[in-house]
Amino acid sequence: MAPPLLHLQDIHLTIGGQALLAGAELAVHEADSIALVGRNGSGKSTLLKIAAALVEPDGGERFFQPGTTLRYLPQEPDLSAYDTVLDYVEDGLAPGDEHYRAQYLLEQLGMTGAEKPADISGGEARRAALARVMAPQPDILLLDEPTNHLDLPAIEWLEGELKQIRSAKVIISHDRRFLENLTRNVVWIDRGIARRSSKGFDHFEAWRDEIFELEQAEEQKLKMKILAEEDWVRYGVSGRRKRNMRRMGELQDLRGKKREMASNRPVGDVRMSASEGESSGKTVIKARNLSIAFDGRDIVKDFSIEIMRGDRIGIIGPNGAGKSTLINLLTEGLKPDTGTVKLGTNLQMMTLDQKRESLQPEWTLQEALTTHGGDMVQVGDSSRHVVGYMKDFLFRPEQARSPISVLSGGERGRLMLARALAKPSNFLVLDEPTNDLDLETLDLLQEVIDDYSGTVVLVSHDRDFLDRLCTTTLFAEGDGRWTEYAGGYSDMVAQRGTGVKARKASKREKTAKQDASTPTADPKQRTTLTFKDKHMLETLPGKMEEIQAKIARLRARLEDPELFAKDPETFNKAAKAMEAQEELLEKAEERWLELEILQEELGES
Repeated sequence: MAPPLLHLQDIHLTIGGQALLAGAELAVHEADSIALVGRNGSGKSTLLKIAAALVEPDGGERFFQPGTTLRYLPQEPDLSAYDTVLDYVEDGLAPGDEHYRAQYLLEQLGMTGAEKPADISGGEARRAALARVMAPQPDILLLDEPTNHLDLPAIEWLEGELKQIRSAKVIISHDRRFLENLTRNVVWIDRGIARRSSKGFDHFEAWRDEIFELEQAEEQKLKMKILAEEDWVRYGVSGRRKRNMRRMGELQDLRGKKREMASNRPVGDVRMSASEGESSGKTVIKARNLSIAFDGRDIVKDFSIEIMRGDRIGIIGPNGAGKSTLINLLTEGLKPDTGTVKLGTNLQMMTLDQKRESLQPEWTLQEALTTHGGDMVQVGDSSRHVVGYMKDFLFRPEQARSPISVLSGGERGRLMLARALAKPSNFLVLDEPTNDLDLETLDLLQEVIDDYSGTVVLVSHDRDFLDRLCTTTLFAEGDGRWTEYAGGYSDMVAQRGTGVKARKASKREKTAKQDASTPTADPKQRTTLTFKDKHMLETLPGKMEEIQAKIARLRARLEDPELFAKDPETFNKAAKAMEAQEELLEKAEERWLELEILQEELGES
């Protein structure tokens, strides 16, 4: 096997007196696709930063193949030094890179490139960062939670784009389906070390559980051996009164090993359960002919549904489709323009909002959980000490007086769940509950919802989570139309014949977006071509010739009448590659034509 492009060996790092990484290893070969997994706080993101040479470890070696190109996607990109989003993306390109890919990727991610960094949301900043790292098509892509803040159309587009490029990929993500579709190897960070499996993410849980079972069996064997040795020491024949010093030393070694194994057991699981109230009536919600519109755009139009006790309703659609609006209409948080909503009897509703807006940054964890500033948390009908309840959600006792502002995204997610699940309910309304949760916590949340006897309405972009839980799916078809499908996300796709497509902006929205763009978007306000425009105008013809040559080679390959019969997988890959190259050519030609027209209008031709 060829040497790796990137190799981390025996990596050690201690933070705050605790060993975060203790001999971790990561090897990335050409065209590798690796899922980097582990509990929140296990050191995944830190190891990725060490791989990107952004963090210096306390010990270990980092080998990076000379001439290799690498790009790293951070969780919180900083665009503040740039005038526009396009400037930020193009700054990530190196000489020889295809400049038109910056504009192409931004457009695919729903942006124009003319946006000002100070005016965009956190989600838009993440999209810009994705375009920046993918545009150069580097040898290695290090992606930390690339699907965060993306809706389903963007996630599925990103999957397709990442499958097309040749870059080796190391991906941290809580999206199971994303990891299953894109990765072939798994590196699991657990208690400071990294274990690697080539079985793929599909087999990760079984492999992880097998390792835990082997460790438990080994610890049990050690306990039995210690008991046998202690029995020999205590009850040996009289001739052994003068103890065998070698065996006594071995016994001490065994006891030391036992203590080490006990201190290095896997981190405890989150222990959560929903505090259930009394049963609601048989009918939970009856909605008839609901309609609502904003700024002339229909969000919900003539929609009717009857939700019964125990239903699991998933709400699916692209960003901007009106998923949260539909929830607010159904729960009487918003009044419809027309139509009626009738809630059932004895409803105890618990809501989890996706933006964590009910958490005040200056609160301590204790204040957030107790609400009255005491030491006890009301969990259903009983009271529990706040520290004990915090431990159920993997918070340390010393965090009780820490402000919420210092918590990570995953910790905030767990805190919101701790607050919400303590309240008695028979109707759960969950708006993106999976955000920032690790895979183990997602598993447990799924079990909690699965065991919950009440009714659940759920908004999520996590396809696997929807498939595992939903009995019914409400899908935004567009123009305010919502359709009810039996089953989860995959069932919906099977019935519709297609997945979620990006929402098309109305003429009014497009006009508003254009008005908000920078003056450079309007040729009449320009007096000269920018340096970047001139460079693109000069280099695009050559790039288009290169793409046309690639298309010609792929077409010649596809014209082989025996290729499909001999190797259908290669045929399909070549067909997809040609389709992608044709799309790139179309974008490049459009950009070149725009610049030619602009140059002519400015009199610079």
